[in-house]
Amino acid sequence: MSKEKLSSYDVLSAFFDEGSFTETDAFLKSDSSDAEAVTGFGTVDGVPVFAFSQNVDACGGAMSKAQAKKITKLYNAALKVGAPVVGFYDSVGGRLEQKYELLSAYGDILRKSAKLSGIVPQISVILGNCLGTSALIAASADYIIMEKDAKLAVNTDGKGACSGCNTKNGVASFVCEGKDAAIEKAKTLLSYFPTNNLESAPAFESAPAYENPDKLPKYIADSDSLLCVGGGYGDEACTAFGRVAGEAVGFVVTKGGDISAEAARKIAKHVRFCDAFSLPLITIVDAKDFASIQDASALVSAYADATTAKISVISGTAVGAVYIALAGATSGADVVYALPDAIVSPIAPKAAAFILDPSIADAPFDEQDALIDSYIKQNLTAAKAAGDGYIDDVADGAELRSKIIAALNMLSSKRVATLAKKHSTK
Repeated sequence: MSKEKLSSYDVLSAFFDEGSFTETDAFLKSDSSDAEAVTGFGTVDGVPVFAFSQNVDACGGAMSKAQAKKITKLYNAALKVGAPVVGFYDSVGGRLEQKYELLSAYGDILRKSAKLSGIVPQISVILGNCLGTSALIAASADYIIMEKDAKLAVNTDGKGACSGCNTKNGVASFVCEGKDAAIEKAKTLLSYFPTNNLESAPAFESAPAYENPDKLPKYIADSDSLLCVGGGYGDEACTAFGRVAGEAVGFVVTKGGDISAEAARKIAKHVRFCDAFSLPLITIVDAKDFASIQDASALVSAYADATTAKISVISGTAVGAVYIALAGATSGADVVYALPDAIVSPIAPKAAAFILDPSIADAPFDEQDALIDSYIKQNLTAAKAAGDGYIDDVADGAELRSKIIAALNMLSSKRVATLAKKHSTK
């Protein structure tokens, strides 16, 4: 494919399996010309998917009441069938001469997208300009993929619209080099998801773990299966999809420091998505504290509400609120593992040593660090926490994968009844 503007048919042909695309509303007109988007359905790696692509060959792909009608009908069909929706965006804006009808058209699409949220996965792929209210529609999807030269912003002047800006503020999950790569990324992302919230994710043939893994989650995941989402935002934590023994799972990995407000929001979003589509969640815990009470509270709420299978692995330090939120009772973890050298403490380990062993404070200053290290190694260990019933098992990297596979098999039939409510207020 060239770097020139792509027609909608080029985009959809590259996206769907060869020969599987069926166009819908092909003869619908916008005024006297073709509608500004092509819509239809087909299969992606054999899985049914609905998609639309703004048609740059018809009024520059500008949003109109006709385009909105085609897209809302597509959303209705996806809701009935229970299949993902992928939107490809590239337009000059909206048909302003349609005035209030245009505003109503935007509102119809936003309402349909909101109705689909949590029922089927939604992905937006930004291949060119996506400004104004169109950007709001694109941002209502679960994940946004941007071509590196594309623009996405509610401001029609394009301020803050670049792909790098949208990565840093957490709006875009992926930035790709070229339109081909962006289309392929959408196909890859779909491969981890079930078609809807009542189905299971597609199973793949089991593969061995990564060769010579340097750190978690490579000890756990099948080789070449990890897909990081949200890179460049909230870097104190990594959120990813992967496969374990061929089963799609979500990963949350904290990296040893404090969990920033951005990282907490990124984790909460990932947890809610995995829960909505019943993807098992594996949380790898190594953090000392939260930087933001408000965002930590939202993260706690996401874990507490989630009823999908949840496995926590303490890989480093789990202190106080971090342990409670990500591995303890509040997280609702079904199984908690720890590496042999993990540290579990109600407060910062050094403070715990001073408080719980007063003799350290009485020792000469130059001996205190050694006494603190000795206290931590004897009293704040994973083995001690397991002995007290706060960790289910202690396993090294070689054992961990097999134990998690066994836990996932056991949890495959997990069912949780919850109290009826409209939604969480967090």
